[in-house]
Amino acid sequence: MKPVKAVHTWSLFRTMGRFVAPGSMPMGGLPERQHPEEGGLPLLELPAALAEHGYRSAQLCHFYLPTVEPGYLAELRDAFDRAGVQLECFLIDEGDLAHPDPAVSAAQQDWIAGWLDVAAALGAPRARVVAGKQPPSPGALDTSARGLSRLAERHTDVRIVTENWHALLPDAASVLGLLDRTEGRIGFLVDLGNWSGPTKYAELAAVAGRAETCQAKCRTEADDRLDLADYRSSLEVLRDAGYDGPLALVYDGPDSDEWANLEAEYALVDQVFG
Repeated sequence: MKPVKAVHTWSLFRTMGRFVAPGSMPMGGLPERQHPEEGGLPLLELPAALAEHGYRSAQLCHFYLPTVEPGYLAELRDAFDRAGVQLECFLIDEGDLAHPDPAVSAAQQDWIAGWLDVAAALGAPRARVVAGKQPPSPGALDTSARGLSRLAERHTDVRIVTENWHALLPDAASVLGLLDRTEGRIGFLVDLGNWSGPTKYAELAAVAGRAETCQAKCRTEADDRLDLADYRSSLEVLRDAGYDGPLALVYDGPDSDEWANLEAEYALVDQVFG
């Protein structure tokens, strides 16, 4: 069965004019911009552009939203609906639920909760939340699991997933340890590009069966070309595990032609899963 053409909108950061909404990155993850670069695609026009390139599913970065006023959120949701593009996952790209200071951790929960309300208003069935930015000690995993579980209890209208990303989840053992602690209340988004090295495929295989959505990132080689051999091996790990969820393409290499590189990635996804 031909896979639905899906994309992670971080791949279109340059197309979107490198816009990062003021106030959306309180921990300093990205530099903020009051306005997109000249010629940048406005967010309300993104769904139609995705549809023109054949995409039917998207994961949306929270920092692209210039405002969270209800009227704007309704307009954006309608733009996705009219384009026939499902907003499959809303990506909250900041936060540290594993922070050792209880006051900071609680404040992070409240900040993330506000964005989960945005995800619900946009009609996204899932929202990805960062598990934490602390090393994966048992205490840090416990703290993150408690924070994620509380958020899930407060936001039953959105399925919260977390990702093999940042310091808390550097390997399969930490991912599985966190997921087990949440006892099914939290799902898993697997990113194919967040791990590397000789154990990468074994690590991916260990967590692939827990994944319900995916960021299908293709890494770039030293000469800036797509590392299609690594990409194929990573995709085959998912396929062999029986994965049948979304495969949101990710390109963040140096080539400014983001659309063309995404097409090259999709061709291989189609070969492996088609």
